[in-house]
Amino acid sequence: MSATPVLETVTIDLGERSYPILIGASLLDQLSTWANLPKAAVALIVTNDTVGPLYVARLHAALQHHYAVVQVVTLPDGEAHKDWATLNLIFDHLLGNGADRKTVLFALGGGVVGDMTGFAAACYMRGVPFVQVPTTLLAQVDSSVGGKTAINHPIGKNMIGAFYQPHRVVCDLDTLQTLPKREVSAGLAEIIKYGPIADMAFLDWIDTNLDALMALDPHALAYAVKRSCEIKAYVVGQDERESGLRAILNFGHTFGHAIEAGLGFGVWLHGEAVGCGMVMAATLSERLGLVDTAFVARLRRIIERAGLPTVAPRLGAEAFLHHMRVDKKAESGEIRFVLIDQPGSAVVRGAPDELVAQVVDACSAA
Repeated sequence: MSATPVLETVTIDLGERSYPILIGASLLDQLSTWANLPKAAVALIVTNDTVGPLYVARLHAALQHHYAVVQVVTLPDGEAHKDWATLNLIFDHLLGNGADRKTVLFALGGGVVGDMTGFAAACYMRGVPFVQVPTTLLAQVDSSVGGKTAINHPIGKNMIGAFYQPHRVVCDLDTLQTLPKREVSAGLAEIIKYGPIADMAFLDWIDTNLDALMALDPHALAYAVKRSCEIKAYVVGQDERESGLRAILNFGHTFGHAIEAGLGFGVWLHGEAVGCGMVMAATLSERLGLVDTAFVARLRRIIERAGLPTVAPRLGAEAFLHHMRVDKKAESGEIRFVLIDQPGSAVVRGAPDELVAQVVDACSAA
C-alpha cells in the first residue's frame, strides 16, 4: 500500500453540511482517506461497467475496514443511460437487499454515476449519506462538487433532480491515467470555463500548461483540479441552490445542453458540448458588446487546442431555441445566458432571439 499523503484538501463551506474534497495520488488505497465515514452496517458502491473492472476491487477492499457488508451495483456506461430505468437499478438493489436509512452509497465513476448515485441517495428513504469518488477529470473538477444530482429527460438535460451534498469527495488523481483522450478533453472544458468567469490568471496558466494537462502530468493535474475546486467551492459556499451567483458555473452550458438534447444524449460528451457552447456564449457576449473579438479568438484557440469541438452541429436556430427554453435558468420562457461581461467576470442575462439565432448560424457547421 502506498504511503503517499493527500496532496490537498479543499473545503465546501456549508455550515453543518460542510465537507472536504481530498485531492491526491493513491487515495483509494489510503486508510486515512476513509476515516470518519458515516457509521452503517452496509455500504453500496455504485459504478459502471467501464470503471468497475478498473477500480471497484480497490475501493471494496478499503471499505471493508469500515463496513461489515460492502455491496456493488454496476450500471451501464454513458449519458444515454442517465434515466429513470438506470436509476431504478440502484433502488432495486437497495430495496432488494434490505438497505436501511443508514446505508452509505459510494459513487465510483464519472459524472453520470455521480449524479445518479447522489439523486438515489437524496431519494432513498428521504435521504441516506453518500460519498463521491470521481474517476474522470470532468467529475473531479465539476460534477462531483456542489451537490447537484439529477437524471436527464428526453426534453432536457438534468431536469429531474435534487440539491443533495455528499459527505466528502475523493479525487484520486491516479484514476485519471486510464482515461481515453476524448474524456481528458471533455474534462478540460470544465477546467477552462473557470478562467473566463472567475480567474483570468488561471486561464493564462491553462494556456501555458495545456500540453502538460493533455499528457496527464500529475503535477499539472493536481494544480488544475485544486484550483477548479477552489473556485467552485467559493461559488457554492455563496449560493448553494443557484439562486444567483452559482449560475455563472454554467458558462457554455445553455448552448451545450441544447447540443446534447438536439443530437441525442451521449452522441457528444458533455464536456465536448460545453466546449463548443463556450465559444457560442463568448460569441454572443462579443455581439452584445461585452468583450472584444480578440478574447473570443483566444478562448476558441484554447478550446481547440484542448481537442474540443468549436463548431456546432447544424441543428438549426429553432431547435437550439426550443431546447434552451427548457434550460433551468430560463424564466417565464425567456432564455438566460451566462455571458462574459469582461474577461474574468460573468453575468446572467437574456438576449434577443434574433441575435441568438445569428450566433447559432455563425457558429454552426456549413
